[in-house]
Amino acid sequence: MSTSPTPAAAASAFTQWRKSASMGIKLFFLCALALIMSISAFFLDNLVDDRVSSEKSVFQDVGQRAGGAQSLLGPTLLVPYTRPSVTAGQPSLHGIYAVFPTHASVTAITHTEERKRSLFRVPVYQADTTFHASFDLTAKPNLFPDATLDWQNATLILGVTELRGLLSDATVTLGGHSSSLSPLPDMPAITLGQGENNTLTLGIVGAPAGDIAKLGATFDIDAAVRLSGSQSVSLLAYGRSTQFAVSGNWASPGFGGSEMPIDRQVSPSGFEAHWEVPFVARGVRADGDLGSISGLQNAAVSVNFVEVADPYQSISRSLKYITLFLGLVFLTYFIFEATSGRKAHPAQYVLVGIAQVIFYLLLLSLAERTGFDIAFAIAGGATVTLFAVNAGWIFRSRTQSVRAFAIFGLLYGLIYCLLRLEDNALLVGATTSFIAVAAAMYFTRKIDWYSGSGSPATVAAGATPAGARDSWLE
Repeated sequence: MSTSPTPAAAASAFTQWRKSASMGIKLFFLCALALIMSISAFFLDNLVDDRVSSEKSVFQDVGQRAGGAQSLLGPTLLVPYTRPSVTAGQPSLHGIYAVFPTHASVTAITHTEERKRSLFRVPVYQADTTFHASFDLTAKPNLFPDATLDWQNATLILGVTELRGLLSDATVTLGGHSSSLSPLPDMPAITLGQGENNTLTLGIVGAPAGDIAKLGATFDIDAAVRLSGSQSVSLLAYGRSTQFAVSGNWASPGFGGSEMPIDRQVSPSGFEAHWEVPFVARGVRADGDLGSISGLQNAAVSVNFVEVADPYQSISRSLKYITLFLGLVFLTYFIFEATSGRKAHPAQYVLVGIAQVIFYLLLLSLAERTGFDIAFAIAGGATVTLFAVNAGWIFRSRTQSVRAFAIFGLLYGLIYCLLRLEDNALLVGATTSFIAVAAAMYFTRKIDWYSGSGSPATVAAGATPAGARDSWLE
């Protein structure tokens, strides 16, 4: 025969259950809270994307006014030709033959400055570029053996992606005489490739070269052009073998294109870089029809004028670790609570989580103005101080406040290192998490999880600390 428990016994059992569940349930609650608050990363990431979009819009607007990303083609001969039709009774075929120099060299001296609009800075450069080309016409071009070349109407050309970026007339020295090059409106468009938004085409300027461009002739040509642009400058390997020398005052250049520099020097005062593109690496014949110029895009070298550090990229990377950061902050407070004998209310943990989310907003807003490093120092220092003071308020102990300042300072230092160690970020993050969990196990090793109190001393005494609530649920 079973007996029903008395109300007093039921109340006592319920109270005991509440005590036994206290610390365990709180730990599960904190894990769930960290996951829930990690959802804020999606909203923060959208905010970063919006700022990046604004930055790209400013870059595009300011950059286009300066000439945009420029690509340059050195002196090249264009010779009209006529070919008999392959079909009887059809008119002859007409086209333009491109003859590249046997040896070419380019020297570009750039001066870069930042144009500021709102919060964004756009690198804009001016480039003084000189070209040298050695032509050897002793061998008849053999791409079209049946073609008749009109050497009298040969034209020497230079190509620039955006002619609006020219700061002065392009000049060329032919046979000891200098002359200015003029736009060639009847020249068919020369496509270089797909840009970010549309097809890139070369703007062409040229001058008649019939006086020196004759079959069997050899001659040298020098040309110069001064232009402006933004973000990058690309130089096409217009000779069978081409040498490039680029220098400037920009302290953080990026080098791209088909070849890496064979020699480069980068310092806070500027850079110097040299390339050599041999004929076998160029991938384009020594002569051919007009369309062969398009293939030179695959043999271009470039210098990119980029920022030393992109704060948006660093912040986006930090958001990927938001769950880890929240978990470590909550775990630290939990250890303080478990070892001090004082309870923290769930609302206080929520406030701590909100403060951690606001840290990212501070970091984003400050990084746009000061750069990521200084912004992290300010936002991180303010957040660590707030957490330390808050720990003193919650646990009513200056000692705990000092400990919290030291621990959170170390934690945020590890976070900063994690963001700066790109290749080793995963290893550092995993190691840090392992150490944090191991520390939690160590500091809570004497806790009786079935007791109503988390303090080891209190468990041994079998009493609840004075001033502490029986359960965090209350």
